[in-house]
Amino acid sequence: MYQPRYSITPKLLTIIGKIEAAKEVIENAPLIPQWERQFKNEAEVRSVHYSTHIEGNNLEFSEVKKVLTGKGGEVVARERDLQEILNYREAMKFIEKLSATITESTIRELHKIVTNRILPEDKQGAFRTGTASIRNSVTGEVSFVAPEAPQIPVLIKDFVGWVESDGKEVHPVLKAGLVHHELVRIHPFEDGNGRTARVLATLSLYLDGYNIRRFFSLDEHYDQDAAAYYAALQSTEPGELSHWLEYFSEGLAIELNRIKERVLKLSKDSKLRKTIGQIALSERQEMIIEQLQDVGFMQNKDFKNLFPNISEDTVLREIKDLLVKGLIQKKGSTKGARYVLR
Repeated sequence: MYQPRYSITPKLLTIIGKIEAAKEVIENAPLIPQWERQFKNEAEVRSVHYSTHIEGNNLEFSEVKKVLTGKGGEVVARERDLQEILNYREAMKFIEKLSATITESTIRELHKIVTNRILPEDKQGAFRTGTASIRNSVTGEVSFVAPEAPQIPVLIKDFVGWVESDGKEVHPVLKAGLVHHELVRIHPFEDGNGRTARVLATLSLYLDGYNIRRFFSLDEHYDQDAAAYYAALQSTEPGELSHWLEYFSEGLAIELNRIKERVLKLSKDSKLRKTIGQIALSERQEMIIEQLQDVGFMQNKDFKNLFPNISEDTVLREIKDLLVKGLIQKKGSTKGARYVLR
């Protein structure tokens, strides 16, 4: 059976402590439904963009957002780039519905989803039959030669057996890192192994109670320094995974702390929380409230800085609605009047 070798280093303990602290804040922070949806949608866009971009997808973040939301106009791009984006979104939606353990069938199904209309149908979810190597998409260098094809069924069986048995005793963050690494190491498919491994790691966290309101994306950290990502994956000497787990866990800690700070920023004003309750706000109104929290007030002259492409009349309509809802108040009656939180 698969038996990963690693040490619980002082650095790893510190990182896990940071993750647990951020997780606690995020899960217990009061957020109105509109903000909650926004966090989840942003996490989905970031996961889709960065996990595909690291493997050569040419679409920019703004273009991916247009494709996924259907807002902002048509995106002209290679058919494969567009299909990868749509596939990865479907994979993320697929794992949200799962509640059982990771199985060989789960892995195959995820691969089918991420390679839909990219690989021939008989290759989707099918283990490779030839040799394979892992190539650094940044440098183009071959950094790892995968196990031979006849070994794949046994390696996958051992791997999912560990997930169901000894893996249950491993901290969820470390387990997700091991899941990510082992699937990349086995490299069971002809193409799409990295995308499948990254979404599988996210699934592992979800299944172990670490969905963290689905606010996070593991992938942005990898794409910011792809060379470091590939180096960490290949840093197992000989087969010792401590460095990889430190890298993987640190990426999650950075992501969750970023989210924690944003959540605290949105919910720090207890008076505002009590006033807002469950009132739904538009995206522009959320930005106005955030501005008032940060600066303390807003004037008409500030509208252009906050909304450079929106008319003053449109912003004033949003302001008027916030006044009616009792969330803000106006001080003064001229152009120099200030809007403040009530």
